[in-house]
Amino acid sequence: MTAVRYTVTAEAAGAVLAALRRCDGQLTWNQARRLMHELRLGVNGIVCIDEGRRVQAGDVLEVRQRPFPPVPGDEDVRILWLDALVVVAAKPAGMLSVRHPGDRDWSEERKRQQPSLEESLGRLIRRREGGSGAVERRGGRPSGARTQRCLAAPGGVAATDSGLLAVHRIDRETSGILVFARTEESQQFLIHQFAAHTVLRRYLCVVPGQMSMQTLRSRQVRDRGDGLRGSTDDQSVEGLDMVTHVKPLRRFEGYTELECRLETGRTNQIRIQLSELGYPLCGDVKYRGPFGGAVVEDTSVAPGLALHAAELGFRHPGTKEQLSWQLPWPSGMLRWLDRLSRGQ
Repeated sequence: MTAVRYTVTAEAAGAVLAALRRCDGQLTWNQARRLMHELRLGVNGIVCIDEGRRVQAGDVLEVRQRPFPPVPGDEDVRILWLDALVVVAAKPAGMLSVRHPGDRDWSEERKRQQPSLEESLGRLIRRREGGSGAVERRGGRPSGARTQRCLAAPGGVAATDSGLLAVHRIDRETSGILVFARTEESQQFLIHQFAAHTVLRRYLCVVPGQMSMQTLRSRQVRDRGDGLRGSTDDQSVEGLDMVTHVKPLRRFEGYTELECRLETGRTNQIRIQLSELGYPLCGDVKYRGPFGGAVVEDTSVAPGLALHAAELGFRHPGTKEQLSWQLPWPSGMLRWLDRLSRGQ
């Protein structure tokens, strides 16, 4: 797909249209707005339709000849499990997990233009529960579940409509499974599991080249020198540890499908570690190689970021059962993988 990309510098950072004009000095305000209205402007591979969107150093602005896929909405979200304590959902690529706190005072109209998963789930849950306050388990039966009973929140009080509490996040560009808590007690119970690294988090991704089974260990740094997060093997450097267990699943001509099991869950962890090894994810416009090294061109024609949160497992805060959910690649990625398998 023909596109022009600009990496935002510290000098160009700010409101998205202003940043675009700083990157392309020939572009007028009307031309920049037209690109946005025609769905031809993207940020980090995802369509941007909000003139108030702010971009940072390291973000990638993309101008396409053809429109981006439409913005995902409530109809693209699936609830996999719902009870009084937790909701497990499938997030489509292109949707924020949770809206930034500084953007929560936006108008409802502006929020609906590009909703977060949290907001979509709030509306879907209200529809499902009919506004009656009754809470029951709904959705598919996860592996490990042995009960069909309804679960009541502590003290018999159901979570409010706005009571979804974040436990973890996945990148806007990534599809897959997330859990939200519906009570503060449940949130803390789940957060402790994430902190103890007992939560099962299995991702699928596709990279160029042929990778072997290995464990990636490094330390995250907030700015590797170009505004992007990065990593280092120097344990004396201040930063958060990142540990990812990588296993090849399928090998194609020039590509490998990987399973990545997270031991830690830092922002952009898989993307950073694989990119800095020289294996940037297919469809990733942001991380294309190690800092200071050669850019690895992406010729995969992936329909988006080839990263998917395929499995999530944790102990339920109410029943204490170990539950897990699995989700296959989205349909567009499956079609692309089929073409890779046939060497196309």
